[in-house]
Amino acid sequence: MKTGTIEWHLVSDGTFRLDGGAMFGVVPKPLWQKKSPPDESNRIRLGTNCLLLKTAGRVILVDTGLGRKENARFREIYGVANDANLVDSLAGHGVKPEDVDTVVYTHLHFDHAGGGTRREGDAAVPVFPNARHLVHATELHDAENPTVRSSASYLPDNWVPLREAGLLDVLHDETEIVPGVRTFVRPGHVRALTGVLLESGGEKAIYPSDNMPTSAHVPIPWVMGYDLYPLDTVATKVEFLDRAIDEEWTFIFEHDPEVGAAKVRRDGRHLVVEPVLPAPTAGGAVTP
Repeated sequence: MKTGTIEWHLVSDGTFRLDGGAMFGVVPKPLWQKKSPPDESNRIRLGTNCLLLKTAGRVILVDTGLGRKENARFREIYGVANDANLVDSLAGHGVKPEDVDTVVYTHLHFDHAGGGTRREGDAAVPVFPNARHLVHATELHDAENPTVRSSASYLPDNWVPLREAGLLDVLHDETEIVPGVRTFVRPGHVRALTGVLLESGGEKAIYPSDNMPTSAHVPIPWVMGYDLYPLDTVATKVEFLDRAIDEEWTFIFEHDPEVGAAKVRRDGRHLVVEPVLPAPTAGGAVTP
């Protein structure tokens, strides 16, 4: 895919499963299960659609998926499948780990930051040895000082080895990574979620991460029970949605297992998602 002159791809670190009720918060199950059928444990299938950017001579990766460091119990609880892994997915686009020069973390939850390190003996070591790994200061603070509610989502082996290797850079403001690629920081899922906006040649694409994790979360009231600040998630969606629809932005969904990217249009009071790119692990082609 291209947004103007910015080339981008979705690369997968595999699929996993989370509780459907938690993924859709106060939305009744008879509504959400039509979009995301649950398994016998009430879990729904989710993707890890990381964003690969090739632009301005740079190779930039946004988020790194789950990784493969965790034990069998973890993999069982979260239904981690072996249907893809990030390094192989990157290789499919001609990218080796040492080619990546920048990794941007939307936040440090294990399903977004796990693939940045790997197990080598008893230690966790960086997967992308030549990359600067960027994380917002507020998110790093919250990861290192978790609440009782958030502590299970933050696993220090996902970022401490990066800091010890001198590869972790802390951002204090919204940042232009390269021309046409910039971060934006909004509360919602966490206190300082970093999204990425692509803008080139009069076109825009938005990667909102967990403030809009799947195409089913496009409607403004559909927010996750996992969100620490759900009313802020709503406000963030209100801020972007009308303008993005009017200007025909492309929405890129990090956790949708079928729809990787889509346009959104209005149909009366309803919003209609029109897929333009399948998720990397989708079972078949997505027809626009």
